[in-house]
Amino acid sequence: MTRDGFLLSGTLAMAVWFTGFTGWAQEIPAQKEDVALSNAAGKESTGDPAAEFALGLRYRKNGDYARAAEWYAPAAAQGLAPAQFELGYLYENGKGVQRDYERAIELYHSAAEQGHTTAANNLATMYDRGIGVTKSLPEAIRWYIASAKGGNPMGQCNLASAYYTGTGVVEDYAAAARWFRASAEQNFSPAERNLAAMYYKGQGVALDYDEAAKWMRRAAENGDSQAATEIGSLYEQGKGVRLDYSEAYMWYSVAAAGGDSRSIERMKSLANIMTAKQLRVAKQRAEAWKQNNDKMRPDGSMAESSLLNQ
Repeated sequence: MTRDGFLLSGTLAMAVWFTGFTGWAQEIPAQKEDVALSNAAGKESTGDPAAEFALGLRYRKNGDYARAAEWYAPAAAQGLAPAQFELGYLYENGKGVQRDYERAIELYHSAAEQGHTTAANNLATMYDRGIGVTKSLPEAIRWYIASAKGGNPMGQCNLASAYYTGTGVVEDYAAAARWFRASAEQNFSPAERNLAAMYYKGQGVALDYDEAAKWMRRAAENGDSQAATEIGSLYEQGKGVRLDYSEAYMWYSVAAAGGDSRSIERMKSLANIMTAKQLRVAKQRAEAWKQNNDKMRPDGSMAESSLLNQ
């Protein structure tokens, strides 16, 4: 789960498997992975934590979480932070191993202490929710800050939401906007959507419909179905973009296909005032977009929209 919500809800959200160290794994030559796989037959450890981690990733990518855990374990025991993070995720979610929140926290903590920013974010969310540990907002904020300052877009988005809601820190819209922007600039769609909301409302930044539309469209193009509904609303209102019913209907259609039910009523209402030509163009655009883009994600759990309700 990610920090979610165009309405910027007051709860800190759980972390997703952000594959934050996939890049680290890619630094291991494919030949080394192949040699490790060959040498590891029938063994429980290769003695090389980098190779063990590579093997674990290979099994995880193939959906064999149990074997992945077997290879992450020796690498994690030797202090390899990416392996500790990956194994912690498996324990947190009960994939390939019996779910064990305390073990997950232990592994996340070890990785976070070494500067693993996604582990820091996940550890923060567990302190925030009191999962496997006594709930502690100070500890949650401590690790969100570590994650955010380390450049992790999830940690940045979570810290921004904490500043927005005043959860564990003093409410500070300007700080929220800065951290949402840092995350949004890394193409993290919940942050793009929330930054757009702040521009739309003039919170922490000067009210700017053009900026709101820019960031909302980016989030929609990144596959965020809620943002697709929001950018559709902006086109329907002509705020920050030209008024364009066909474009609005297109984005509502895309959002509906991604699971955002709010857009369905907007489509019905809009269809009543559109010409037959506008409707035909809108449906053609929507179909073309769906064919050329991955499936939309129903990011977040918000069932309402500040744009549609104002």
